[in-house]
Amino acid sequence: MAKIAMLGAGSLVFCKTLMADFLATPALAGSEYRLMALTHTRLDKMHAFVSRMIKDNGVNATVTATTSRREALRGADYVVVMLQAGGVAEFRQDYEIPLKYGVDQCIGDTLGPGGVFRALRHIPALMEIARDMQELCPNAILFNYANPMAMCCWALGRVPGLQFVGLCHGVQTTMDLIASYTGVPKNEIDFLAAGINHMGWFLRLEHAGRDLYPILKANFEKPGYYVNEKVRGEVLRHFGYFMTESTGHLSEYLPYFRKNPKALGLYCDEPSFGGESGAYYKYCAMLAEKFATTDPLSIESTALGPRSAEYCSHIIEAKETGVVFRLNGNVRNDGYITNLPHGCCVEVPIYVDRLGLHPTVVGNLPPQCAALNLTNVLVQGLTVDASFSGDPELVMQAVALDPLTSAVLTLAEIREMVAEMLEAERAYLPQFANRKLRPVPAISVSPDVQRQDVPLDPALAIANRFGTLANA
Repeated sequence: MAKIAMLGAGSLVFCKTLMADFLATPALAGSEYRLMALTHTRLDKMHAFVSRMIKDNGVNATVTATTSRREALRGADYVVVMLQAGGVAEFRQDYEIPLKYGVDQCIGDTLGPGGVFRALRHIPALMEIARDMQELCPNAILFNYANPMAMCCWALGRVPGLQFVGLCHGVQTTMDLIASYTGVPKNEIDFLAAGINHMGWFLRLEHAGRDLYPILKANFEKPGYYVNEKVRGEVLRHFGYFMTESTGHLSEYLPYFRKNPKALGLYCDEPSFGGESGAYYKYCAMLAEKFATTDPLSIESTALGPRSAEYCSHIIEAKETGVVFRLNGNVRNDGYITNLPHGCCVEVPIYVDRLGLHPTVVGNLPPQCAALNLTNVLVQGLTVDASFSGDPELVMQAVALDPLTSAVLTLAEIREMVAEMLEAERAYLPQFANRKLRPVPAISVSPDVQRQDVPLDPALAIANRFGTLANA
């Protein structure tokens, strides 16, 4: 009879989905659910709805609600984290400030300026949860659903002894797409996917031992298929492997697709494409406005149907029963992918049984896949270091290495943008306290500036010599 703490239970849509999954799992009969949120506004609505689900379906379970994290965690077996520090208001800053400088994000929660600052808001909260778990439930498993997944899990991987896994539905939902593009039922496809969150690679796709990649690649040469997933299609065509994340997300993680109007017009011009500017922020803002005046749970059905695509209930079921379950999850890279940095966060196949989580060793990714992953991993690592050290210079350097930002802005512009974001979001960035990004004034170099008598770089000296000869 599992004790499950749900931190961030004010998430009306997501918490409801997971709770419906748990209550529909016979192996979890008799479990105790502890809903926790910072305020009662949404928490009480969720508590009332879950209570109705339990009653209406005759489920053997108990549910309580609390605003105390420690109360929710005490003696828990499993901890589900669904936090969003700063809510929609700070998400707006993540999107609108970079857009003012010319960095056009579609989703803005995984990489780019938006992803970096979301991580800086979430990591302190995750560290507080981890410290409480060490004291109150040291043997519990933490399931992280908070984005940016890779940065959050990289930070969690620095906590000694913490059992955790980061969960996403990118692999499952992409398999639906692959099944439709290859004409093979999803449950008949054997696959190996690995990489980093939101940029995992389908390294093998097979049906009864037959390679499905030739079919997938051939169909992506057809306009009717390509038009649905332009960015993923382009990456497949040029780098040879299909990715786990949607076009709207992926367009932000690489420098090719959102850097200027020409690129946006080529790849992101259709509403159905999913690459619209601020698509996810606008969706979240719409929901927030709607939920401010409407309680969707008051009209939601309490019927329990088939479980969703989310992994969480299946993992807990496997841990409780010993019946093995396989998933793709995010863990600390302790040699699982050998050409990505040790200690970073990787998304790899994991098997779960009564003894816990067992990640598998994938080995080396294809070099071009590892190279594209590294463009994101380096940003992730600097962001985590920035949050732990409280050094705002590392924040600027992380954003400066972001593939999209660096394709759009100069270093001076990036510094100005980061300084503005640090100031705008300071209330949710306790690790930086009163530390500000240092100003780096521009240096004026006019034609009449007297050069200092210093040794020239050899290459520059040669260039100057050829220039002199050419003008002679």
